Amino acid sequence: MLHDNQLRAAARAIYETVYPGEEWTPVNFEEAERYGTIHYRNAVAAAQNARTQLRNDAVGQMELI
Repeated sequence: MLHDNQLRAAARAIYETVYPGEEWTPVNFEEAERYGTIHYRNAVAAAQNARTQLRNDAVGQMELI
């Protein structure tokens, strides 16, 4: 996912929000990405789902602006 900077940034934001500290996951985002942890995969899936929803809802996107 290193080639899609927007998706990576979204996955990172989700990862750091859902797993805010060591009590949730013992590794930071970069390590989770490197090792493909379940936490990382869940964050990527959430980012992909969010991107799909935002692309499909053009009217909703305009309301956010």
